[in-house]
This record gives sequence, C-alpha cells and structure tokens, in this order.
Amino acid sequence: PHRTELYQDVSSTCWPIVYSPDYNITFMGLEKLHPFDAGKWGKVIDFLKEEKLVVDDLIVQAREATEDDLLVVHTRRYLNKLKWSFVVATITEIPPVLFLPNFLVQRKVLKPLRTQTGGTIMAGKLAVDRGWAINVGGGFHHCSSDKGGGFCAYADITLAIKFLFERVQGVSKATIIDLDAHQGNGHERDFMDDHRVYIMDAYNRYIYPGDGFAKRAIKRKVELEWGTEDTEYLQKVQTHVEGALNELKPDIVVYNAGTDILDGDPLGGLAISPQGIVKRDEVVFKAARSRRIPILMVTSGGYQKRTARIIADSILNLHNLGLIDKELATSGAENPEVEQMLRNSVADLTNLS
Repeated sequence: PHRTELYQDVSSTCWPIVYSPDYNITFMGLEKLHPFDAGKWGKVIDFLKEEKLVVDDLIVQAREATEDDLLVVHTRRYLNKLKWSFVVATITEIPPVLFLPNFLVQRKVLKPLRTQTGGTIMAGKLAVDRGWAINVGGGFHHCSSDKGGGFCAYADITLAIKFLFERVQGVSKATIIDLDAHQGNGHERDFMDDHRVYIMDAYNRYIYPGDGFAKRAIKRKVELEWGTEDTEYLQKVQTHVEGALNELKPDIVVYNAGTDILDGDPLGGLAISPQGIVKRDEVVFKAARSRRIPILMVTSGGYQKRTARIIADSILNLHNLGLIDKELATSGAENPEVEQMLRNSVADLTNLS
C-alpha cells in the first residue's frame, strides 16, 4: 500500500478519541445558512473538557487525508469534480458556496471534511489497537467512491474499512452499524458485492436518500416510521445489533452514531429523546465490548444546536459505565473487573424495557 501519515503510532498516554480544531466549518457566517451546526465537533470537545474527561494533549490530533489516501477508495474523476465550487455547493447543500472561488472552498469546506476523514481512518487503526475509538467527526455515509451528497464529500467509512483490510493483519471482516436517521447509501454502494462487510442500517424509510439500489447491500434493514419513539426504537436497535453480531463476528464494528434521530430534527423525522440516544450508544458499545469486538464510533448527522451536548453526555455515560476507559484501551479487554462489569451490563440489558 501507499505511504500514509494516518497510521503512525499514537502515544499510549492518549485516549483513542480523535479530533482537530480543523474539523469546524466557519466562514463569514455562511455556515448559518445550513441547518447544520458547523461547529458542533468543537463543542463536543469543549463539553468533555469541562467535565474533565479529556485535555488537549490527551486526545489524538486528526491529520488531513491526502489525495493518495483518498484514492484508496475514490476515483480521480470524482476528486477532480470537487475542484468545482458548484459541485461542492450541491454536495454540502450550502448554496452560497457556489459563489466562492474554489481555493476558499478547498480551505474552508473541504479541508475540514478531509481532516475529519483522516480522523476516521486513524480511529479505525486505534480501535483495533485499543478495543475502541471515537472520531468526534466523520460518518459521511452518503458518499461513495464516485459520488457525494447529503453533506458528505468523502467516503470516510469505506476508507477506514479498506485501510484496515489492506494494512492490518487479522482484519478481514467488518460490520457497519448505521443508526443515523438516514439510509447510509454511500458505504452500501461501495460494499455492494463485498462479502467481507455486513451492513445493518436503521433509518426513517420516507426521507433522503431513498436509494433502492443501495438497499440491496443491507443485510439487516430496519425501516422506521415517521415519529418513532424511544421504546420501540431501542427495542429494535437492541434486537438487531445483537442479531447482527451473533450472525457474524467481525474483526471491527464501525458504528455510525448519527444524532439526527433526535425529536425535532428538521431532517430526520424521528422522535428519540436525548436519553434515548445515550441509551442507544450504550446498547451498541455493550454488544461490541462484551464480544471483544473492536468498535469505531463516528458522529455523523445531527442538525440541532443541542446535539453537541448529547454526544458529549453519551461519551461521558460510556465512560461512567466502564465501556470506554483508558486503562482498558491500553491493555486490551483481558481484565476480570471489566469482564464482570460486562456480564452485569448484559444482564441489565435483558431487562431493557
């Protein structure tokens, strides 16, 4: 494989939490024209710092994915298209981008997205090394090798998995658990005929992208109705995540933890409470950790101002439960207290209602 800066060794003193201030999209207030909170990633980190979970030196600094990195999945033709501002305006759904010179679009919009993409690739390797990793950004699940859309300009999920398959011994099967409110048609198209990748996708069946072709790649399809609420949602997630991991034990789980399932999200159309989102993430982490399957979480969609707080609360909850912790992360899961904790939590889950 090509040389990459993304797979350099990370100091064992760091949490496997990946972030860079470069994630945030800010220019002259234009980002306010999108329903997206374009600084949400930085706010998540600010909340985690306030709660004393992380300090700057102990999070992994994301690096920007280079053109060579991106070419592991993307066609050169697609990357060249991004040199046109109108293409980027269409993909990101920020119309004023159309009127900006492309060097500004590259610097202000695409570089943050490339840095988040680099972060997901880095977090893939970290998850395998440490048992878990979280990229505070990423989750661009509408982008495939030759087509972007829905705010997604790079296929970071596909890239992270292909990097692992090509570069890490012993990683030959992956499971994607996509719980963003939208169907993850990008990675579905990329892995359409790839038997190494098992996809579970739970989404609102009536909203974007409604990609019937891509649905053929989904092994576990959970199509939700408008306004689905916590009880039904959590029960479905629980059943299908357990089912997916029992059906096939992968070498890595990529968890697309979109928060656009939140009640009141203008695009998601579901009605999950903040507590429901925290519980959902807990269910997925417990399922992976109890089976000793490394898990990589990306944050994906979520379009309300209160989203950042919920993501931070979820990470704090995972930590309080011992599902993510630094010692565990540096020593692997062979740890009697952890084993006991996981057994207890699996017992708790059976009384989920």
